[in-house]
Amino acid sequence: MDSSSTTRTTSSLAAHTHIAREFSTRFGHSPDILVSSPGRINLIGEHTDYNLGFVLPAAIDKYIHIAIRKRKDKELHFFAADFASSYTGKLGKWEKSQLQWPDFLLGVLREFDERGVELFGMDLCFGGDIPSGAGLSSSAAIECGLAHAINELKQLSWPKIELVQLSQAAENRFVGVQCGIMDQFASMFGMKDKAILLDCRNLKYEYIPLALDQYAILLLDSQVKHSLASSEYNVRREQCEMGVKALRKVYPHVNSLRDANRAMIEYTLKDQVPDLVYHRCKYVVEENLRLQVGCEALRRNDLVSFGKKMFASHVGLSKLYEVSCPELDYLVELARLEHSIIGSRMMGGGFGGCTINLIRKSFINEVVERISNAYQQKFSKTPTPIICQLSNGTATVSS
Repeated sequence: MDSSSTTRTTSSLAAHTHIAREFSTRFGHSPDILVSSPGRINLIGEHTDYNLGFVLPAAIDKYIHIAIRKRKDKELHFFAADFASSYTGKLGKWEKSQLQWPDFLLGVLREFDERGVELFGMDLCFGGDIPSGAGLSSSAAIECGLAHAINELKQLSWPKIELVQLSQAAENRFVGVQCGIMDQFASMFGMKDKAILLDCRNLKYEYIPLALDQYAILLLDSQVKHSLASSEYNVRREQCEMGVKALRKVYPHVNSLRDANRAMIEYTLKDQVPDLVYHRCKYVVEENLRLQVGCEALRRNDLVSFGKKMFASHVGLSKLYEVSCPELDYLVELARLEHSIIGSRMMGGGFGGCTINLIRKSFINEVVERISNAYQQKFSKTPTPIICQLSNGTATVSS
């Protein structure tokens, strides 16, 4: 058993035991390996990853559990316990499934295959408690969980970073989602009571202490789906690239917005590009600065100062980067009225999903009730509260 797998919540232990039983019921024998792979949050640093900036994610105590047994043939038998859905395929036949969920698994297997790893057929069952559609990266958890399992079963001894890059490649190349590396990195490298300061330019990272003590992380799912997220995501990337192109005419060393500073944005870029492009670039440069100052606050265990940076981040995301929506803005507005919430912002790609809030534990129930009532009155829907703790990363539970 991995040493990093020793800390798991009681509910998680019950969940992966459930998946092991589902596997045995489905396939008639016990699995060779059982892996738990966590979802993730991002505390601050949104839309900075593809601009080669900084992000501050953390793995959380919500998991995908994957049970696998090797087969003697080349067949693939997958079962998604939460959907009661089955898939049957064959190694080497890398075709997308109409079910969609098998693609995250098939993409990982294809990446191993293309790297020259001789694969085996398998029976596989997975499920977990990462809320679907909440932006907590259940897809990255599935990818990292399978990559870890193959690494263990084949005794490849590949380093974690190689498994992270393989998992990201699976999502980019097979699933077709052009995500950055943050989700997979957080799922694989997570550590209990620590956030990860990740430099997306060179993948250097540092664990930042996050001793919550009397505080908790409260996610509020707006119940709004990301209908605009994928198309607008590409538009934002193009706008940032336009800004970089304009800056390079004056500053040849600027290869991404990571290389820009406030003076460049205000005194050079502002007069060279449309206001919309200026606003996008201004947000990214300021968000990188906010994150670094926020990390200094966490190193001092100053959660209040860090929370102020979260509120400021949301203003930038809403007003300058324009990836929020009325529902997310209202949840943050309501959070500002609560003395027990010291920081709040939208999290993820935007146009729906969750807000992330730092809240005093003793006030959670009454605050959730107040915010839910106000949100219900305005939007005729109730936000789903998700309370989470920081967790260790992808690990073997039993083998």
